[in-house]
Amino acid sequence: MGKVHVLDHPLIQHKLTYIRDKNTGTKEFRELVDEVAMLMAFEITRNLPLQENTVQTPVMEAQTKVLAGKKIGLIPILRAGLGMVDGMLNLIPAARVGHVGLYRDPETLKPVEYYIKLPKDIEERELIVIDPMLATGGSANETIHSLKKRGAKQIRLMCLVAAPEGVEVIKEDHPDVDIYLGALDEKLDEHGYIVPGLGDAGDRLFGTK
Repeated sequence: MGKVHVLDHPLIQHKLTYIRDKNTGTKEFRELVDEVAMLMAFEITRNLPLQENTVQTPVMEAQTKVLAGKKIGLIPILRAGLGMVDGMLNLIPAARVGHVGLYRDPETLKPVEYYIKLPKDIEERELIVIDPMLATGGSANETIHSLKKRGAKQIRLMCLVAAPEGVEVIKEDHPDVDIYLGALDEKLDEHGYIVPGLGDAGDRLFGTK
């Protein structure tokens, strides 16, 4: 069963406060999201497997550890997910990056995939789906379905903030997917916005309305 991890590291929580603040401008917002993504990447990779290695230090030969060749794939959901990629690549520079673009059908309100470009070996990679907001869960749910259809076997979901409703959708449809959050918020309002949330992450990242 997939677990929900709320990453309560003090630096993440401190920076998330300023991300939420409506008076934080686009430049600072973007920098803060970048920093929090890097901190979350540190937490999400905590259990990556290691293997023994030997290195010659200036003093002597030493037995050390290196990552055991685990391949990572970062899958931002366009467009807001892009704001978290660079921060993660700062920590995991060898990760490959795929992209998934979705729009909401105005009649059915269901997410529709309009773009997907993935690393060729996704079935061998541990994939981290990135979306700052997990509100209704529709976009993340559709993205995970899409990745599984193409052979992905190991998937995690990473979001800045989430509503309980969205978390439940992912847990129900994808019980094998662990969810990593900066914060689990109170609820969705009648317009589908996370409360208290942080507004529209895409608009605040890119200075659009």
